Amino acid sequence: MKEKILIVEDEFIVANDLKIMLVKAGYQVTGIASSVVQARKLIGEKRPDWVLLDIMLKGDLTGIDLAWELRELQLPFLYISANTNQTTLEAVKATHPYGFMVKPFRERDLIVMLDIARYRFDQEKGAFTALPTATENQEIEGIIGTSPLLQDVIEKIKIVAPAETSVLILGESGTGKERVAHAIHDLSLHKSNPIVVVNCAALPHSLIESELFGHEKGAFTGANALRIGKFEQADNGTIFLDEIGELPLDSQVKLLRVLQEKEIQRLGGNKTIKINVRIVAATNRSLEKEVAEGRFRLDLYYRLNVFPIQLPALKERREDIEALSLYFLKKYAASARKNVSAISASALEQLLQYDWPGNIRELEHLIERNVLLAKTTEIEKFDLPSPASNPVQMISGQMKSMEEMEKEHIMKALETCDGKVSGPGGAAELLKMQPQTLYSKMKKLGIKQGYN
Repeated sequence: MKEKILIVEDEFIVANDLKIMLVKAGYQVTGIASSVVQARKLIGEKRPDWVLLDIMLKGDLTGIDLAWELRELQLPFLYISANTNQTTLEAVKATHPYGFMVKPFRERDLIVMLDIARYRFDQEKGAFTALPTATENQEIEGIIGTSPLLQDVIEKIKIVAPAETSVLILGESGTGKERVAHAIHDLSLHKSNPIVVVNCAALPHSLIESELFGHEKGAFTGANALRIGKFEQADNGTIFLDEIGELPLDSQVKLLRVLQEKEIQRLGGNKTIKINVRIVAATNRSLEKEVAEGRFRLDLYYRLNVFPIQLPALKERREDIEALSLYFLKKYAASARKNVSAISASALEQLLQYDWPGNIRELEHLIERNVLLAKTTEIEKFDLPSPASNPVQMISGQMKSMEEMEKEHIMKALETCDGKVSGPGGAAELLKMQPQTLYSKMKKLGIKQGYN
């Protein structure tokens, strides 16, 4: 049976084009409404399965007003609008739509977005309980803990892994986003094929297209040989785009095309290459804010945000700290070939009381360091910053922004390393990040790059 769709759009040409696209794709259009009043009448008479909803309509009420009514009716909807300012975006988000398309768009974009919206709606109703999940009672390697917040993450991983949809992993730095990406791949139908990890923040802007999509020999000065890009390397597998919020807008356009068309074109080439790649992206930024401030494309955000997984900060799952600590203790004692097998009760209490601004990554590095320093079989004490020695930093009576604190932290590291960025004893090593990532952050934060 054809799904019935109501179009709520006050521009006749746009509404008619939508109708033609939908009918061609096999949907039944139950009517076109140019106002909320007309829409209410048609909903009562025709009982559509979905509503395509513009924001600015005829009359005093907007599409957002109607969206709240649709929520009450449990009638799924998605927005189609050219209005993407921050205020509107915040109001749209509050209504929990199943999709948002930006005008103008192509027919293919509309049909794909409807498929995505239906997937999200079905998943919300629990329609994926029948998916092939041989992993129901299976632990996921490297994801440690029993807290309710973590169990919710694990359940989402098991639900989405067998599907083909894109996944967006959200969370603070150090919460384990890459580990979750690997878990999704390992439990997917693509597990026998590669997962290719790309740190978007570490890609030089001038080489992003070449890195992601490859280039032909002679495509530009210095292109002395054919280069296969990350997407081709990940064909029939998974590509993990870490720090996706760092991609510049022109690269976002190319990524959107890959998502829509499932094809790439190497730099300097004229051949279209079909690819079958599962995309998992991650960010520690608020992409809604990035969209509102014009740094991230709204259509790309909704295309990636089909199945979001929010990772909790470590301080929100303190009941997992002991299990994580013992897991890392066993791991690093074995790799260092040291007989360190326990953490004292007082040392464990230190870990439980600390707020972990660096999350799991900070805990892991702390355990690794103390295993190496341990002189007995037990770690008796940790050297952790106390609340008194690590106050909330303020400027003129106001809390510093994350960017200000990050800039200060990097500058202190550079000062400690006498301005050296990369190599042994450099700031990148001290901060435990790739040198290219550090250079990228320095450029973004306005830190002069006159270093080694």
